[in-house]
Amino acid sequence: MFEFAQEFFRKRSLKNDASTVPTGFLPLSKIRSYVAIIDVEDITYDSCKTMIMNYFRKSEINGSVFFQDFRKIGSEDRLITSIQTTITKKDVNWYGKPSKYKLNVLQEQDPDVFICLIKDPDYSVEYLVRASRARFKIGRKQLPGNPFDLVVNDPEGKTISQLESFKFISSYISKIR
Repeated sequence: MFEFAQEFFRKRSLKNDASTVPTGFLPLSKIRSYVAIIDVEDITYDSCKTMIMNYFRKSEINGSVFFQDFRKIGSEDRLITSIQTTITKKDVNWYGKPSKYKLNVLQEQDPDVFICLIKDPDYSVEYLVRASRARFKIGRKQLPGNPFDLVVNDPEGKTISQLESFKFISSYISKIR
């Protein structure tokens, strides 16, 4: 029964809150802001964050990197990323929808491009992708309903890191005219 209710509320919130902004490929020259979301459980997350920021900074494009951190953090542990841009288990409700506060922080960025480097996005990330008003959405795995305009899958039989994935993505972005 719980799973049925959870699925019902997930579908309803996606339907009600999904962005209606048309999306498609944007050349780098048309991108003025970005948002990327990465998983802190990938060991390359810190170097990936730096690479993303440097790539866009080089083209004078502003933006932010958000983090998904669903690890169990005890009272002795500390969050290793900014609380402002980190989505934790405490930031999602019982069916996985991110809090209004986190959603507002993300939407205040008003990005032209939304990059999701999480290999297997859960519902909370799917919600952020669909609710985002970005005009160009990039991911590593297509979600139902095809919200991503560009998907960079891992090579057949190989798992790559977020850092390697972003290297491929940045090369594609640079080629779009």
